[in-house]
Amino acid sequence: MNAHPTPYDKTRQRWTFHWTPFRMFLAVLLVIGLFLIAYRLVFGLGRPTNLTDRWPWALWTWWKLTGVALAGAGYSTALMVHFMGRKRWHDIERGAFVVSLLGYLMVCSALILDLGQWYNAWHPLYSWGVHSVMFELYYCISAYTVVQVVEFLYIFEERIPFPLLHRVLKKIYAPLLILGAILPVFHQSALCSLYVIAKGREDPLWWSMLLPVFAVFTSFYIGSSVVTIENFVAEKTYGRPVHMRILGEMVRLSGGVMFVYLALKVSDYWVRGVLPELFSGSLLGNIALVELGLGVVLPMLMFMTPSVRASRQGIVTASAFAIGGVVLNRYDIVITGMAASTGQGFYRPAWMEVGFVIGLAAAVALAYLFLVENFPVYTEEDVAVAAARRAEEEARLRAKAAVIEARQRVLIGR
Repeated sequence: MNAHPTPYDKTRQRWTFHWTPFRMFLAVLLVIGLFLIAYRLVFGLGRPTNLTDRWPWALWTWWKLTGVALAGAGYSTALMVHFMGRKRWHDIERGAFVVSLLGYLMVCSALILDLGQWYNAWHPLYSWGVHSVMFELYYCISAYTVVQVVEFLYIFEERIPFPLLHRVLKKIYAPLLILGAILPVFHQSALCSLYVIAKGREDPLWWSMLLPVFAVFTSFYIGSSVVTIENFVAEKTYGRPVHMRILGEMVRLSGGVMFVYLALKVSDYWVRGVLPELFSGSLLGNIALVELGLGVVLPMLMFMTPSVRASRQGIVTASAFAIGGVVLNRYDIVITGMAASTGQGFYRPAWMEVGFVIGLAAAVALAYLFLVENFPVYTEEDVAVAAARRAEEEARLRAKAAVIEARQRVLIGR
């Protein structure tokens, strides 16, 4: 076992995974989650959830809407790198892609959990309900997940060379990029389109004909925040350098998209006559204000401030607020905005539902760590910097240990 976890580099051919107490804790959560998922698949939705006819969706419905939004880091980064002339952002692309791939695999798992008769999940392959939003959602998410798995083969092939696969991947690279840019727009909007038909049940603060448009905007601008957090997590875990210049440019662009989103949101409130409710001082009005104020306006202003973008603490704080805003927005759409119409108050999830969500999150974290340590996710320059930092830290620890040992010898000699 290595003294420290290290990202993969070409000089190390063996497979490895550095176990730490925290990773063991994540593994325990994953095992518990797998048992709970197996229980749900065998015994159905009734026992492990608190679902009713009035609350026909579980906690993971919010989690999958949140997860698919945050997983937009992959397509938004790819759009900016390959279609908007930001080739200099290439150094952070693979990290964003891995986070996105794992996020979509988690969303697919949550979608399976959502189905009462999950064993019939393959039926849309021959039963074409072309007028259903769920049909579009099924095919777009499935197709995009397949596209991402194929894209991962580019990384896989670098780790395990396969000449024939390399030639095939080289020929389909351009079509894959185009599909990867188009498909997310459809399913990001389709997920929230399901709530457009809930007019009369969804509170006006969150219902809108523009919900699909809002979903696309949020999934796009949140990408830079997810990439920012991933960069700092990688630095903390592996010593990888944080690309502050790239992140600063990305969040500035996100700040502009957030401004457009905010303008559309407020205009929509005004056109529909909902602004008075927003400032009414009611519980729901205050929740909506917190969502917009702390989750959109504050990070938007921070992203547009040069001194904040240049500050490590500032850019992390702003990114955390932006992510929190999207998480709260999806929760408000799924739970808060629907609570009054159910007549049962806010949904109280069963403990097993919480276990499902935590287990899925633990799986994503462990899979990310495994992929980074065994596949060329980071650039060679990043790996070299990480190795130098590890060597420096180990030298410092050895010097400290030598000083302590010398002092102990002096004390023993006395």
